[in-house]
Amino acid sequence: MSGIAQFRTIAFDCPDPQGLAQFYSNLLGWPITSSEEDWVVVSDGGPPRRLAFQLAPDHQPPAWPDPHHPQQIHLDLTVDDMDEAEAQAIKIGARKHEHQPSEEDSFRVFLDPAGHPFCLCRP
Repeated sequence: MSGIAQFRTIAFDCPDPQGLAQFYSNLLGWPITSSEEDWVVVSDGGPPRRLAFQLAPDHQPPAWPDPHHPQQIHLDLTVDDMDEAEAQAIKIGARKHEHQPSEEDSFRVFLDPAGHPFCLCRP
């Protein structure tokens, strides 16, 4: 099935595009492929996998699960060893979210340095 458009990039607003791009570069093992003062991209080089980080000086992070400040978007990232991945993510700047809704520990919720939620998920 052919769509109207093709996916290109997910862009995150943040106060420090270079810093957040470096965080995701370390988390995903993707290099920074483009860097300007207000727009930085990380990619694994294959279409359509690109994340961009856009300068938003007044960025307010979501306060999920508060419905007045919802997460708006989050990434689900698959890991082989949950405990090791958690330790490494925290080491590079992630924070484990206090709200952990998975009853079977099939995923864990974290916040990136700008406060965007993401999940580390079991396969």
